[in-house]
Amino acid sequence: MKELKYPFDSLYLIKNKKKIKKELLLKEGLIDKKIAILGGSTTSDIKDMLEIFLLNYGIKPTFYESEYNKYYEDAMFGNKELDEFHPDIIYIHTTNKNILNYPTMLDNENTINEKLNSEYDRLAKMWDKLFQKFNATIIQNNFEYPYYRLLGNKDAYDIHGHINYLNRLNLKIYEYANNHQNFFINDINYLASSYGLDKWHNPFYYYMYKYAMEVPAIPYLSFNIANIIKSIYGKNKKAFVLDLDNTLWGGIVGDDGVENLSIGDETPNGEVYKEFQAYLKAHQNLGIILNINSKNEYENAIAGLNHPAGVLKPDDFIIIKANWNPKNMNTKDIAEELNLGADSFVFVDDNPAERHIVESDFAGIGVPELDDPLNYIRIIDHNGYFEMTNFAKEDLKKNEMYKDNAKRSQMMSTFDNYDDYLKSLEMHAEITDFKPIYLERIAELSNKSNQFNLTTKRYSLADIESVNNSPDYIKIYGKLSDIFGDNGVISVVIGNIKNNELHIDLWIMSCRVLKRNMEFAMMDELVKKAKEKNIKTIYGYYYPTLKNKMVKEFYDLQGFTLVNEDDNGNKTYQLDVDNYENKNNVIEVER
Repeated sequence: MKELKYPFDSLYLIKNKKKIKKELLLKEGLIDKKIAILGGSTTSDIKDMLEIFLLNYGIKPTFYESEYNKYYEDAMFGNKELDEFHPDIIYIHTTNKNILNYPTMLDNENTINEKLNSEYDRLAKMWDKLFQKFNATIIQNNFEYPYYRLLGNKDAYDIHGHINYLNRLNLKIYEYANNHQNFFINDINYLASSYGLDKWHNPFYYYMYKYAMEVPAIPYLSFNIANIIKSIYGKNKKAFVLDLDNTLWGGIVGDDGVENLSIGDETPNGEVYKEFQAYLKAHQNLGIILNINSKNEYENAIAGLNHPAGVLKPDDFIIIKANWNPKNMNTKDIAEELNLGADSFVFVDDNPAERHIVESDFAGIGVPELDDPLNYIRIIDHNGYFEMTNFAKEDLKKNEMYKDNAKRSQMMSTFDNYDDYLKSLEMHAEITDFKPIYLERIAELSNKSNQFNLTTKRYSLADIESVNNSPDYIKIYGKLSDIFGDNGVISVVIGNIKNNELHIDLWIMSCRVLKRNMEFAMMDELVKKAKEKNIKTIYGYYYPTLKNKMVKEFYDLQGFTLVNEDDNGNKTYQLDVDNYENKNNVIEVER
């Protein structure tokens, strides 16, 4: 929804939140999540804004909201309503208004350190208690700067200064975050600074309504929280689709010639485009893949990308579509070639007409509203398309993996028999029980896999850890490598054991390895483990969505028997374990 993209009209969103919510609730495929908001100040409008941003991301939240400034009591002593709610996410909305003991000029260093440690210990005990009770994901605000400096500039570096104190407290909170999984920081210190401290801290709204920021700032806060939550549940974008002329460089390469393009250090405008290219290239190390969609002659596009002052080169891109086809057609082709949904992309183009056409054709695609090149980075960055919560080692290799897939496709075209092609890949798989080192990747895969996802369930890292620690599950992951490279962890199966039955809660696989027989290798191993636990029957479930039609007949191909199908197309299958025959004959499995 356009109204929910940065930069947005805060007052419009606040005024029309009910209308926007009603429209967003019509979206299909919403996933339900329970979110507890424990507030140190008023949170009602924060909750309302958070709801519409999450709905826009495909997440339907149900909320528990603490009473005003009862966050600590709810966390430490609990109450029946919160206990029964059992949240998936706990957001703790504390601000500098909730600091109990600031240093004074009369305090010595030991006293200030005691105050600091006491303040931190109070928070850490609260987080530990919440983890112990709910095993939920926690999102905690850091502390924003005050709007005044009692000591002037000295406030930042003197131990008596409030800014110095808040900086030290924030560092302790960051240390906790780095040492605890499922704990994330909502950086309101950055938000308040970006918004403007004098505006953020509006005394009128605090003393009248007990809001810790002015009401027009609330959508920015809620948007930031929503970006963290959508990242936890795999709603991030995965790739850029980039225009060239007047987007990656100034000028039109076909008309102006490569030598006249504006890129590099010689002019202010050239520096702007060079910085933008560097910003995009940095995303490769986050596992974000880059693609080109340009109305240009291919040779001209390549020549422009080879400009000596440019940061991005042809090898930085997985797919380059430089032709005269409509850009919505090229975008569709890129999505199909990469086996990604179009809603995985951020389409970056300086032309508003092209943006409108692409955004109209592909629901959920990210289309930032670009204006002046000076603002390109700010607009893309503030939209939070690639909010980073968990980072797996596979992300560093993602560009290489997609390039290797292109080589596999080229090799496949030289074979007449598909089985011969698969055998020529010399595939090796590691299929075994979950290992702690891969839990983050497993959680990430469970949230990012949409097409090969039979039940569409989503697991946070906390959920995966809970499954891993329980004896009531068979849980296996699969890694796949071949002569072209290692694909990393690309498949996950979770089955819930009930007596002598196994119920498959989750079966996912990365689209990078489709049609490579990995699903058969995973099934062979799943049945083997089921037999070891004296399981006689395996039940599989298929819940149809707009994106997972490709696995509609998955269990039929695996030899399961359909036992039930309801009016919505939800199917239940069963397999007699004793009658199962292994199906993988092209992948060498290392257990």
